[in-house]
Amino acid sequence: MEKNHSWNWSNKGILVKCGGFSSQLAKNVTEKVDGDPLWGSRFDATNPEAVIKTHLDFLRNGADIILTNTYQSSVEGFVKYLGVSRDRGVELIQKSVHLAKEAKKQFLIETNSGLESAFPLILASIGPYGACLNDGSEYSGNYADKISKDQLKEWHRTRLEICLAAGVDGLALETLPCQLEAEAVTELVLDNYPESKFWVSFQCKDEKSLASGESFAQAALTVWRLVQDRKAEDRLLGIGLNCVNPLFVTPLLSSLTKAAGPNRIPLVVYSNRGEIYDADQGEWTGNGEEVVKFVPEWLRLGVRIVGGCCRVYPTDVLAIRKYVDSLSIKP
Repeated sequence: MEKNHSWNWSNKGILVKCGGFSSQLAKNVTEKVDGDPLWGSRFDATNPEAVIKTHLDFLRNGADIILTNTYQSSVEGFVKYLGVSRDRGVELIQKSVHLAKEAKKQFLIETNSGLESAFPLILASIGPYGACLNDGSEYSGNYADKISKDQLKEWHRTRLEICLAAGVDGLALETLPCQLEAEAVTELVLDNYPESKFWVSFQCKDEKSLASGESFAQAALTVWRLVQDRKAEDRLLGIGLNCVNPLFVTPLLSSLTKAAGPNRIPLVVYSNRGEIYDADQGEWTGNGEEVVKFVPEWLRLGVRIVGGCCRVYPTDVLAIRKYVDSLSIKP
């Protein structure tokens, strides 16, 4: 059964999302995370204490929103790479939500906040189909011409329903590399889970294009129109970008706002540092940027949920938190 989403974020102003979960998790475990076919999801089974600690690392540094450790989770993946039953695979996705809830509980106790507090929020990380393929295709979207929209909906449905039943506050439909998949997951949520709040964020390869080469502005507008057609604007937390080079964000968002005209689309951004993931080596290469230095211009463009993705750590989130707290901007 879905959680009753009674929380209202309109009085909170700008919300700060956590950083890169698996990047920080790698500091809390001895095993390598990058390059693993299950990425951080493996540790829900093998080291749940480290998963809780990683959530707390971000909460203690000012995150209003944490995401479940389910980006690369799938029942099929757990069966294949952990050798467990399908039922156990379902349980592990449920467990990821429960571990995030445990971290929130511990944080609320630490801060003497009421245990019934809506904030911090827990959103389910719903990563793209490409993530489960373990071939880096979430950074290319090269599967878009090999799978149908209906197939994508069915693939996403399992994890999405498990997370909703476990009681998340919303859904982060994230790192989507192609318009087809964005349409699929947006339609799936809009048409089947009428109480669920969500955001949709894209993976882009440059200042104009999705990872697939399609127009970011047109793909984002397509999602916005799907929301408008169903009069579901109150459920949409934002449309935007994640795991993109921070240098690309301003031109990408500017292209969207120009295409949107008078429409004020709620925006969400959580970039990486600008390094490049080498799927063959299973690691990040290149030099990174300090994300916080870009935050002022993103907020001026209308971003109201901001944070980090891969290689963005709790210290970075704290810097974003401090900047946001210095402002009086309201949505």
